[in-house]
Amino acid sequence: MKSRVAVLKTDVSRVLDDYGRLMRMAGYQQVLSKDLPTLIKLNLSWTKYFPSCSSEPWQVEGVVRALLADGYAPDRLLPVENRTVVTDPWKGARNNRWLPVLESNGLKFQPLTEVKWTVYKFKSKLLMLDKIFPEGIQIPEMYIGKQILHLPTVKTHGHSITTGAIKNAFGGLLKEVRHYAHKHIHEVMVDLMLMQRELHPAVFAVMDGTVCGDGAGPRTMFPKVKDYILASADSVAIDSVAAKMMGFDPMRIEYLRRCHEMGLGVADTRDIDIVGESIEGVDFGFEVSRSFVIWGDQMLRKGPLRFLEKVALHSPLVVWAPMASNVYHDWLWYPIVGQSRIREFRQTKWGRFMEDRYGKGGPGAEALPVSSPAQPRPLGPTSAG
Repeated sequence: MKSRVAVLKTDVSRVLDDYGRLMRMAGYQQVLSKDLPTLIKLNLSWTKYFPSCSSEPWQVEGVVRALLADGYAPDRLLPVENRTVVTDPWKGARNNRWLPVLESNGLKFQPLTEVKWTVYKFKSKLLMLDKIFPEGIQIPEMYIGKQILHLPTVKTHGHSITTGAIKNAFGGLLKEVRHYAHKHIHEVMVDLMLMQRELHPAVFAVMDGTVCGDGAGPRTMFPKVKDYILASADSVAIDSVAAKMMGFDPMRIEYLRRCHEMGLGVADTRDIDIVGESIEGVDFGFEVSRSFVIWGDQMLRKGPLRFLEKVALHSPLVVWAPMASNVYHDWLWYPIVGQSRIREFRQTKWGRFMEDRYGKGGPGAEALPVSSPAQPRPLGPTSAG
């Protein structure tokens, strides 16, 4: 059987219902068992809200509502996200408006920083991660034996060209030192597929492309309204269809091609059963660029400054790197460039929907401090529900 990817064109008036329709078109109930716990792996690329950067609140709500409507028990649905050296999962969950959605549906957010991690001995022959972490690869113990549902967005990435369902596993299966893997990102992405095949009895992905990220992803992007959502049980296939829609040849993206050649999924879109909307002629014309931070990282790891890599990134002096990233992203780019893009986004239908449904202040407004938990706001039916 061909790998199936469901694609729908949606709108703010029906997106919450469309997520359920999308998931059923992709056959998710034949993949994710109601008898097993399901990890819902959210995607946090920035502690702050920025359109298309992290899982959108309507993506989270639409998926959760579909699961509950189809009989998945709320106590078996486990929304999780990790931290990086530059993100905080609790603050990110508030700023991206996930917490009210989850709480109003009876789900509890679980940061992976607060669970037990254990060294797992993988049987598969990995390409790179066992060399990067020769002392052993630590994973969240709660991952073992649980099925997983990924919630990525459609966007470019300065390290891997595109990012999606496969890259979303990067944020859950590796601790915050996973930035060491950037030097060999394509091999690492293949390793993530091998690792998930051992850990999870089932993997499914639901991708939001209502607002997509073009340019210097995964953060400093140009948000582009495209109105698409995608779903599949094949992470390689859904990432490849998203790449094709963005304007890239997935078979020329190394991690997708290698996964295809190793039988870990289908990257050739001619061999994918695309149901729902046709993507024939769809080409967003996206281009990949690198933020100043990713450019500097690549100069140190693979470029002319690589003679400084060990001192700069693998010694106690490494504390400068997250500090520099935070200064650039949060204190310079976000207020100077990002806020202007957010203001433009707020004038779009998705920006207005964000503000109307998920809180006054809308995109770009800071959430309540972590020390002051917000009471969940009822998210009852609207014209979109």
